[in-house]
Amino acid sequence: MSAYFKSTLVLLFSLLISVQSFAQLIAPPNWSIELDKKNLKVGEEAKIVFKAQIPKDWYIYSNDFDPDLGPMLTELNVDKSSGLELTGELKAVNPKSKFDEIWEGDVTYFEGTGTFEQKIKITGSNVSIEGSIGYQMCSDVTGQCIPFDEDFILTAQAEGSANSDVGNTDSPESSEVENEEPQVEQGNGENQDSGRSFIDLEEEDQAGLIGFMIVAFLAGLAALLTPCVFPMIPMTVTFFTGRSKSRIQGIRNASIYGLSIIAIYTIAGTAVAAIQGPEFANWLSTHWVPNVFFFLVFIFFAFAFLGMFELTLPSSFVNKIDAKADKGGLTGIFFMAFTLVLVSFSCTGPIVGSILIKAAGGDFITPIAGMFAFSLAFAIPFTLFAIFPEWLNSLPKSGGWLNSVKVVLGFLELALAFKFLSVADQVYHWGLLDRDIYIAIWIVIFALLGFYLLGKIRTKNDSPLDYISVPRLMLAISTFVFVVYLIPGLWGAPLKALSGYLPPMATHDFNLTENRGIASSQENQLDDVPKYAEFLHFPHGIQGYFDYEQALEASKRNGKPLFIDFTGHGCVNCREMEARVWSEAPVLQRLKEDFVMVALYIDERYELPEEEWYTSEYDGKVKKTIGKQNADFQITRFNNNAQPYYVILDHNEELLVRPKAYDTNVQNFVEFLEEAKDEFTRR
Repeated sequence: MSAYFKSTLVLLFSLLISVQSFAQLIAPPNWSIELDKKNLKVGEEAKIVFKAQIPKDWYIYSNDFDPDLGPMLTELNVDKSSGLELTGELKAVNPKSKFDEIWEGDVTYFEGTGTFEQKIKITGSNVSIEGSIGYQMCSDVTGQCIPFDEDFILTAQAEGSANSDVGNTDSPESSEVENEEPQVEQGNGENQDSGRSFIDLEEEDQAGLIGFMIVAFLAGLAALLTPCVFPMIPMTVTFFTGRSKSRIQGIRNASIYGLSIIAIYTIAGTAVAAIQGPEFANWLSTHWVPNVFFFLVFIFFAFAFLGMFELTLPSSFVNKIDAKADKGGLTGIFFMAFTLVLVSFSCTGPIVGSILIKAAGGDFITPIAGMFAFSLAFAIPFTLFAIFPEWLNSLPKSGGWLNSVKVVLGFLELALAFKFLSVADQVYHWGLLDRDIYIAIWIVIFALLGFYLLGKIRTKNDSPLDYISVPRLMLAISTFVFVVYLIPGLWGAPLKALSGYLPPMATHDFNLTENRGIASSQENQLDDVPKYAEFLHFPHGIQGYFDYEQALEASKRNGKPLFIDFTGHGCVNCREMEARVWSEAPVLQRLKEDFVMVALYIDERYELPEEEWYTSEYDGKVKKTIGKQNADFQITRFNNNAQPYYVILDHNEELLVRPKAYDTNVQNFVEFLEEAKDEFTRR
């Protein structure tokens, strides 16, 4: 009996551990929602401050990037209000920024603490607002994304007109915040004391500011390696060579040159951010005008490096600057610095964009410090070249070596130019530079570069090669390896290492992978027209459903297990799983042939007919949209609210195998599918 009891305890403990491993709800951030003023007056402006304490290893997306990029933007929804008017849009305060290779664009987000502000104008003495703030929380550690809605009710009292002499200064304020999502972890989902004193949300910790400056300084050094900065080095040397009558004057001029670069970046860059905000940076990175301009600039420099013409300042321009230099030269030096900033901005713009966004929330200390650190790193090498222009002459005396460097840079400039054209082409759907055309262009360019490094191609300024040096040979080998890597991309290979640089797979005209998917689809037509298929889709030619009940009936008719994909439009890790795991033949074949597929989008905002609405037994809220109903189904049925989340059921809606979350190991996913198939057969 004792042994049986122990075995039973062990079994129960194992079951509890296994259940906890896949049936765990992720608690939302802890939100504090309050007004920035305690003493309100009618006619004055105030701010509602939304501050989230985000769990460790998680982040929430901001709301100041392209809404069509993919991730779910944070937004404010107001159900009813009185005594106030909203002025402007919900504004994110100092979000972080990064280029997301999965979405192929810049996103902004918060880690640790996230703050949003909504300006309001007080119009009455009884101030009240009721609504919700919707957002998406993701983790790169667990590979999950979860959409949340935080409901709130905020009330306060305001005095009479802002110009009145009313003596009563007491203005009681109360705040009630309710969580829509379940609270399962202690402390998560509970609101902070709304009566605490308001803290300046824009104050930066000194250590954090220093760390930010270090990152900005390193970004400045990285900017020196961008292709459009290289042409300015010989221009700088040309400008300062022979201009100074003494070493002291040369150091003075070079110092003014460097300080001018710093001043232009710091003052002008921060001013642009303050006036235009992140929308201008967005325009700069996505609009066809700057991208086509940058494309032409890169082509211009590429032709110059390849030897089509010499890259020198126009004689009239030099003469004018010389004339100004004779009168002190400060204007000419400043103008030369401005030229450097202007030309190099085509490459440095995306790097400084994340720094400039800091100013959008009204914080000027951090962006000024960041821009100063960035421009300092950027200015130091050019200042040194200005002081010591002879450094360029200290390179090996062989002119052929220097020209070879220029030609290699020319090939790189030519290849990178098409990235700018590709951005404009994708945004405006011109159809000029599809993915296969883009890859073909790169194959030709880098193949020619490889032959050039081997000495099989010569430009007009090249010297004959008697032999190939080992470093040059290694560079040629690396180039041809890269070309061989690109070639399968012509037939639809994902080329995952370059996903951030290539046009999306959807623009590929000749895709053998998709063709195989089409053939498979033609052989295995669905026996029912999927609901919502006009705006919801599966990747890689997979056929499936987007409604659970419809998919369950199909699985029974076809005698196959039901594969549920809890996913989302803005779930970056869902896209990564599809690109890195689902695209692999062992997985893709099983998904197409062995399962009935249903994708349940938890962030789909399509509102269903009123007769399909229902009130959730879990949180008592009316679920009106496809996404809300799918999210409620995931929580109530599987006690989980994160995506991606993969569930496989039998015809009795029972689990065949423990559900699986984010895992990019292909073999693990194959074993997950095989285990479910074997269990389905046994039943």
